Amino acid sequence: MKRIKKGDVVQIICGKDKGKTGKVLRVLSNETHAIVEGLNFTKKHMRRTQDNQKGGILEKENPIQLSNVMLMCKQCNKPVRTKINILQDKTKVRACVKCDSSI
Repeated sequence: MKRIKKGDVVQIICGKDKGKTGKVLRVLSNETHAIVEGLNFTKKHMRRTQDNQKGGILEKENPIQLSNVMLMCKQCNKPVRTKINILQDKTKVRACVKCDSSI
């Protein structure tokens, strides 16, 4: 089971955006990086073309390693580690280590 999925709210724990929170837009196919909404921007210089008449400098969200983000618990409202609970109908659910609530 994946530790972090699309749509989760995460907090950055190191780097230039340390302490900021955002929503995961997508987890990349190799499952080691994720793109977080509104964080880790870089500038990309675009040349004027027929398709892009304006050109200029665009800001783009770059992937962040999953080891640099922590999942935010809705109950604790803090970044937490997760564990996997197996329910009685044998489904797996991610849970907060501190308060044991399902995420």
